[in-house]
Amino acid sequence: MEYEQQQAPSIGGVQIPRGDGNTPLRLRRGATLSDFADRIDVNPASLVTVLFHLGEMATATQSLDEDTFQALGEELGYKITIVSPEEEDKELLEDFGLDLEAELEAETDEDLEVRPPVVTVMGHVDHGKTRLLDAIRKSDVVSGEAGGITQHIGAYQVHRDHEGDTRAITFIDTPGHEAFTAMRARGAQVTDVAILVVAADDGVMPQTVEALNHAQAANVPIVVAINKIDTEGANPDKIRQQLTEYNLVAEEYGGDTMFVEVSATQGKNIETLLDAVLLTADAGLDLRANPDKAARGVAVEAHLDKGRGPVATVLVQSGTLRVGDAIVAGTAYGRVRAMFNEHDESVAEALPARPVMVIGLTSVPRAGDTFLAAEDDRTARQIAEKREAAERAAQLAKRRKRISLEDFAKAIEDGKVDTLNLIIKGDVSGAVEALEDALLAIDVGDSVDLRVIHRGVGAVTQNDVNLATVDNAIIIGFNVRPAERVQELAEREGVDMRFYSVIYRAIEDVEASLTGMLKPEFEEKQVGSAEVMEIFRSSKFGNIAGCLVRSGVIRRNAKARVVRGGNVLGEPTIDTLRRFKDDATEVKDGFECGIGLGKFNDIQVGDMIETFEMVEIPRS
Repeated sequence: MEYEQQQAPSIGGVQIPRGDGNTPLRLRRGATLSDFADRIDVNPASLVTVLFHLGEMATATQSLDEDTFQALGEELGYKITIVSPEEEDKELLEDFGLDLEAELEAETDEDLEVRPPVVTVMGHVDHGKTRLLDAIRKSDVVSGEAGGITQHIGAYQVHRDHEGDTRAITFIDTPGHEAFTAMRARGAQVTDVAILVVAADDGVMPQTVEALNHAQAANVPIVVAINKIDTEGANPDKIRQQLTEYNLVAEEYGGDTMFVEVSATQGKNIETLLDAVLLTADAGLDLRANPDKAARGVAVEAHLDKGRGPVATVLVQSGTLRVGDAIVAGTAYGRVRAMFNEHDESVAEALPARPVMVIGLTSVPRAGDTFLAAEDDRTARQIAEKREAAERAAQLAKRRKRISLEDFAKAIEDGKVDTLNLIIKGDVSGAVEALEDALLAIDVGDSVDLRVIHRGVGAVTQNDVNLATVDNAIIIGFNVRPAERVQELAEREGVDMRFYSVIYRAIEDVEASLTGMLKPEFEEKQVGSAEVMEIFRSSKFGNIAGCLVRSGVIRRNAKARVVRGGNVLGEPTIDTLRRFKDDATEVKDGFECGIGLGKFNDIQVGDMIETFEMVEIPRS
């Protein structure tokens, strides 16, 4: 549809074709003024001029944020829409002849086959999620986790004889601590059924509600596992009653939520819980997928293995993934060299709802990145490169601090905003992303800004230290160590590196650092006082006050106040301090001393010399 364009009034002597106020214009995230200029067929330099007159300074090739484009669009009569990441990726794939939505619509009932349900175990920390998974898959995860908290997302498949058939169930193991909210939410996005674990002796806790909200927001049916029924003080009925407040009504109360009382330590009622999952999935979900097409799915977790290189745990959602397939996951690409199941056994293919570890990617994808099998290596590489370019442009736009010309002078007067720059490195991408989300959520007011300038998987490298040197950043390592010779480089450059194995300690330290960066508030604290008993004249030092220290401590170079009859005569510094003929650093209560106040000579017998210091008020 053609839109009539009018000449805009001259802005800074520049004529620009105008829209009618509703002329639609779509721009990708991180677009530049050159992109905008191409769409309306003008010289980018003219848009730089217009933006300048709107109080913004930018170059033609600089990635801009959405607010800047909206302001520019209003000025020129265009209704600008920034394409969402999902739409942008969809359009990118369509350029390569991959229309995933059209694929799904073209599938018929004959193409679809039943697939196993994907289950996420959620709940409050210490309510026994990991022990429950141990009981389900008969393996011990707890002993390998720092602080008893599950730090990584893993995926496992178990089998259960149900109504005469052997049925598979896929479990996604999400961490329990509240710092991993982002990872728990991601677990719910690929989940068919959620198991909410609540301890019978503890009840519904804040994290229980948080996990519940994630599952309900994703429209995932919930099965409640009331754990620790064998402990003293267990009250399963209380749990049922508490959860009715959150629209989880037990079947025995006339609702449609299945509650199962289990004991993870004794392995009690585990089979009943698996049956409840299968019944819930069969009752309300159409769990079918087409196995006869190229694989599509999600990277559940990824890490850098010393021997194997980048390793990704992927969950196939439709199609079949085979060894030798060219795949792209987010901005990572490669060819599937080998696949392993949860028991580290080699597999040749993975059907829908099957989690496998994939080896062969050129880099580490992020947890939650979608993956797909491409026609060939070249296509996979091109998709990954285009995604990376789009992401880089979006990051540049996000990092750009908008400041108007009116605010600029004021910012110089007030002093620039204090910024804490961070580089985050972790052993797995899910932990890195969760840590970043938790850190960026720290609220310490407007006067402090926190920026994550780089995040990545693997050991801290020399490149990380070089980046920290340039941008004055702190490096945070989670379950990783510095590579060879990196420690020496960091010490030489004065880069602060901190390493953690439990994530909430990192959050506490950064929060404390941010609070410390707030402009300090000081209060005066009296240190000591001395009474002038005699005056000595010195040609070299001027008047010397012979004093008796009445309280506290008098220290050399301390700030002082000379008080006579309740009036302050001056605030000199204690220049010299002597005990008899010897220089002294400090003189305590009850002792005599000689005090020289530099050029301040207006002192008399009976004056009080009070010393004080400015002490920072600790922030609550």
